[in-house]
Amino acid sequence: MQACDLTASEARRKIGTKELSPVELLESCLSRVEKVNPPVNGVVAIAYEAARTRAKEAEARVLEGAPLPPLHGLPVGIKDLVETKDLTTTFGSEMFRHNVPEADEALVANLRDKGANIFAKTNTPEHGAGGNTFNPVYGVSGNPFEPSRTCGGSSGGSAIALATGMMPLAHGSDNAGSLRIPASYCGVVGMRPTAGVVASDKRSIGTTHFPVQGPMARTAEDALMMLKAMATSDPRDPLASLVDWSLDRPVDISALKIAISEDLGFAPIEDDLRGTFRERLGAFGSVFRSVDQAHPDMGNVQHVYEVLRASHYIGMYAEKERERPGQWGRLVAQNLEHASRFSIRDVGLALAEQTEIYRRAQAFFQEFDILITPTVGVSPWPKHEVYPATVNGRPMANYFEYVGLTYAITLLNHPAISIPCGVDRHGLPFGIQLVGRRNEDLKLLHIACAVEQVLAESPHTRRPVPDVEALEKNTVRDEMEPVV
Repeated sequence: MQACDLTASEARRKIGTKELSPVELLESCLSRVEKVNPPVNGVVAIAYEAARTRAKEAEARVLEGAPLPPLHGLPVGIKDLVETKDLTTTFGSEMFRHNVPEADEALVANLRDKGANIFAKTNTPEHGAGGNTFNPVYGVSGNPFEPSRTCGGSSGGSAIALATGMMPLAHGSDNAGSLRIPASYCGVVGMRPTAGVVASDKRSIGTTHFPVQGPMARTAEDALMMLKAMATSDPRDPLASLVDWSLDRPVDISALKIAISEDLGFAPIEDDLRGTFRERLGAFGSVFRSVDQAHPDMGNVQHVYEVLRASHYIGMYAEKERERPGQWGRLVAQNLEHASRFSIRDVGLALAEQTEIYRRAQAFFQEFDILITPTVGVSPWPKHEVYPATVNGRPMANYFEYVGLTYAITLLNHPAISIPCGVDRHGLPFGIQLVGRRNEDLKLLHIACAVEQVLAESPHTRRPVPDVEALEKNTVRDEMEPVV
């Protein structure tokens, strides 16, 4: 096993015991990027010189016997929607192709303080708009298990990089499912925290819980380590909240009452993935105290999410588009056009219905400890298509309709995590979504760690690993073509 293939937790332990040098780990990651990134296009910018300098400084600190922060010496990638000092940040937009920020966003500065070696940016759709990963600056990203297929989005580059060993930890962000979907499609872990647990100084609309920042990793244990490092309480974020550290302890999953749902009562899902979900739950569901088929009453969740999402797009981009018309990308423009269909009355009614959905969910989670669903209802589709045209024969109207399983949970503001659970009938990764009670982020992560250990016992449910050697030999280089 090469150093870059170690889990983040094991690599950090070895750094602390002087068994592994931060320099060796970084060089192993850089070598893996060079070998496997071309056919999948996950990593899009690298700070070679600065990263190597930081790795040497981290090595020196270890040798001095100095106290080490929790992520000391670990190479970490940042999604290309977040500003990183002296490292190109394009937001996937031609307007920012040569943008090199002079300062870090607070999230990045915090990760550096925790010892992370921020060395690379990962690919994303333009301004994060899309459930696929492509943009006019860096092109299209491919699935590490089948490069002609999508890796999901919008944190697709981070998921690719983790799955292929290009980095042990990565940052992602999530609205409709942008952490969870690519994690599921690439066979890694992506966690959407309760809004405010990872505070942001840059959210355009600080009072909405829809967009959040969160950890991505190869294991739930690593995601737990990263969330604990990412957790902040920044007063610049109106939703900033303190983590309940009393929940940072192992959970006996044999005492849990579980609810399971294939579609939350409304979400599109392919029949074969329903079957995969049933088969997987049949294989490991007995580890819980009880398992019941149930889900919260989601009401008219699709309309509510669509309206509120539209209002957020107006707040984020309408004035910017007026100042710089025609430069904000096809999907941003389409979202703004779509948003213009709704009235202030629509928004008010949607807010009222959201509150009712939320309150029904609170009653539901008083009865159940967690809810488990499939993460996505369709297998990865060809990467040059923006979204699947149909799901189970049902036409999809836009790029977020097919992800009801994830955006419905976003509407609730409950923590959710996608963990790998074997592969589907196409041989591509299959993920399950675990949803916990609001603000019980650490408990949910410990539950995920325990479930992950159970899944690892069977070849049918353990985390799949892409064929890195095959990727190295892959000569297809169409990742820079635009999506049509």
